[in-house]
Amino acid sequence: MAKSKAHSKKQQKRGVDFKKIKRKIGRKLPPPKNATNTEVKSKAITLPEQSVASEKGGLAVNKKGLTLKELLQQTSHHNPKVRRDALMGIKDLFLKYPAELTLHKYAVVEKLRERIGDNDKAVRETVYQLFKTVIFPSCKEDNQGLFISLTMAYIFNAMTHLSIDIRLMAFKFLDLVVQNYPPSFLLYAEKILQSYENILRKNQYQFYVQDKGKLKSVLAGLVYCLSLVPCNKKEVDSCEKNEAGQGMLHAFEPDVPTESAGFPVIFKKLKDLMPVLADCFQDFVSLARAMPVLDAQSFDCMLGILQCIDIAAKFFIYGTNKGKSEYQSRRVPDVTVWEENLSSLLMKKVLQVFPLNPTCHVSEKDDDRYFILNTLVTGILLQFSEWICPPAIIWEKFLEFIENALLGKIYSGTRSGKVVWEKHLLSLLPFFPKLVSQVPSNWRSRLLQAFTKAFKDCHPESSLKLACLSTIEDMLIPKEDRLYLDSSDPEILDHQIAWIRELSPLLILLGDKHPSCSQVVLHLQLRLGQCALLNSSLAWEYDNMQYSLLEFYCTCQDDGKLHYGPFIRLPRDSQELSLCCLYYFSNLDSPLLQSIASCCLCPDLEPFILLRSIEVLHLAYAAGHVKITDYISFIITLLSRFKVLPENIYPIKESDIKMRNRGTYKSVTTVVCSNLSQIGDSSLVFQILEKVTVGQILMKPPLDNACAMLRMLAALDSKPTRLSEQSIVTLSNFISGYLIDVVHCIPEDHDEANVSFPTLLYYLLPCFFLFDRSHKLLNLVLKTMGSLITASSSSLCSPNCIQYAMECSSRINAIVSVLVFMHKDVKVQKIISAFKAEIVHMLQKILSLQSSEEISVSIEERHKIRRAFDRLKVLISKSSNGISAM
Repeated sequence: MAKSKAHSKKQQKRGVDFKKIKRKIGRKLPPPKNATNTEVKSKAITLPEQSVASEKGGLAVNKKGLTLKELLQQTSHHNPKVRRDALMGIKDLFLKYPAELTLHKYAVVEKLRERIGDNDKAVRETVYQLFKTVIFPSCKEDNQGLFISLTMAYIFNAMTHLSIDIRLMAFKFLDLVVQNYPPSFLLYAEKILQSYENILRKNQYQFYVQDKGKLKSVLAGLVYCLSLVPCNKKEVDSCEKNEAGQGMLHAFEPDVPTESAGFPVIFKKLKDLMPVLADCFQDFVSLARAMPVLDAQSFDCMLGILQCIDIAAKFFIYGTNKGKSEYQSRRVPDVTVWEENLSSLLMKKVLQVFPLNPTCHVSEKDDDRYFILNTLVTGILLQFSEWICPPAIIWEKFLEFIENALLGKIYSGTRSGKVVWEKHLLSLLPFFPKLVSQVPSNWRSRLLQAFTKAFKDCHPESSLKLACLSTIEDMLIPKEDRLYLDSSDPEILDHQIAWIRELSPLLILLGDKHPSCSQVVLHLQLRLGQCALLNSSLAWEYDNMQYSLLEFYCTCQDDGKLHYGPFIRLPRDSQELSLCCLYYFSNLDSPLLQSIASCCLCPDLEPFILLRSIEVLHLAYAAGHVKITDYISFIITLLSRFKVLPENIYPIKESDIKMRNRGTYKSVTTVVCSNLSQIGDSSLVFQILEKVTVGQILMKPPLDNACAMLRMLAALDSKPTRLSEQSIVTLSNFISGYLIDVVHCIPEDHDEANVSFPTLLYYLLPCFFLFDRSHKLLNLVLKTMGSLITASSSSLCSPNCIQYAMECSSRINAIVSVLVFMHKDVKVQKIISAFKAEIVHMLQKILSLQSSEEISVSIEERHKIRRAFDRLKVLISKSSNGISAM
């Protein structure tokens, strides 16, 4: 007990280390004694101005107030959302301030190219759209090569990325660059083709073969790149010219090539690429045949692969046709060995799977898709026909496909299917002439029948019709570098005749609504006419074509009205082509000449085409293709029926300026007179022309037409005159009234005498020439004019008298004016001096008429008659003095 008590006392003295505090349930615990007070109290500080805002004054900023420099810095931010927002801000700034892009485009491209391989898909797509919609369109007029070189290294780097999506986006960027700057492909052809080869290899494309849309975009870019490869001499020359002008694109890019990839590089890379493409195609064919329906993406991929093979084939064939020496001079590796390897490759992996259609029934859409693919495969075979000799079984399949394609048996039959059929059949037609010249006779007959049917059945304005016309030209027109069908074979000749007979109806069917198509037909017709002289069978058929062309020019309906064909409304170049075709008809018959004459008389025909028509027909006559009677009939019809506007010769009203064609008719008259003097013996031509012309003159044509025919007679007449006595008498009656009407319509005494005198002289000169060659004609004209002084108005209506100067005073003044103009001409003045009695007799008649009371005339008319009397009296007096002086 004592011990325990001692122990308790000891504990009480020692004390308690931790005092246990009893807490009630639900009460909040107090904070510990050593807790730190984190509460912070502050007061707001107000500044008069922010220094950052003042630094941005006058700078271009986007909607968020950020400058271009700040936005470019944010494109490298670790947060992808910030990078994407910065790119959107740059787009907003450039659209608002286009000058910013112009000033800083190289700095912008240098910064933005880093985002081509960005890990975030949204950032890559945003920078792609920024280049596509803003940067490239605004820099088209600049030297794009300078900043495109900045991006290519980053594009190639992204193409080697481990992520498939980044690699595909790199090809998308490459396609954008090449689309906007095509020379970039030739500058980087080796790297570009190598990149495509890498991504199309089996161990690469199988990763995304399930997502064929990605492969489709890659193939579309490759197709465009290969389309830039030169495949003919013109393209090669253009490329070499560009190479000479290419230099270093950017001083800070040491990896940029100084010249574009040449033929050896492209040849080598395409040689490596072709097996890869063939393997891809073979895999897709197996995949397609395993599917019940050929889906759109698989079709697009197969189409892209075949297009690439097709373009590459053209490149190889161009090099081979131009000669292996040319390629060897360019250090191209063993072309002959490659030809054999390529032929074997195409035969095993492309041609042996033809046709691509599965044996089971497919849908209409699949029919059209397989038709397109089979057409491309057929085109590849036809291109390599010199290198590839497929077995007879495979060759028969191709020939049967071509025959069925021409007959339209293998498309779906729908409206869209027909469009597809016409579009893709075009690619086979360029090979058709060579094909039919090489196949056996039985297949030649079948193919020609199918082609003729396709030519006849397609729409007149379709592209297929134009392609058929081009093919027909290749098979009809002989050329040095091309085979053509020999018309000595009766079967071939039958088809050629069928093609030729389709041309004229086709021209009429096209009308004036499709001038480009009409021009192609006319061009073929012209080429056919030019070579028809070398082939008697075709020449006979070409000559018969003129009878079916009447409706193309002009026809006369049963009621006498003219119906103008498409010729009048076609463009000038087409009209001129059709006129040139006329020259090659060995015998231009009168119906066609009448039709052309009717076109020449149409007021809607251009003056150039009118004069060109006269020129071509004159050349045709000179070549012996037009009879002289038909030619003269054409000329007479043209001069006698041409309607000159306006009808009044002088003065010309402002309203008549737009419709006048008197100048054109004068040009026609001049050309006709010149041509007549060149067509042969002028005496014989005059005899043929005289009776017809005088007959037309007696029909009282308008003054312009009468003047033209008088000029034609004067041009062929000689001194002494070739006119017969009957023609002299007939012309004397007409010329007297003609001269009076001319002077009446072009009065001498107006304010602009200097303007009217050349016009008067134009109409009077042909008569003066005839007077100089036939004094008897002048004598009869003077007597007839003397009789017209006292003639009554009713007697003036006879066919050989006056049309305009019907009043007595006007008629007398006109007669006196005619005499005045005769005295102004030196030659006529000498001749007329021998007929002074006739002139004095006229003076006496005027005097008796003035003093006569039987004729009732007004005071004004008597005054005019008196003035005419005085003028004639003075004229007689002067002429008498002149004669006495002589």
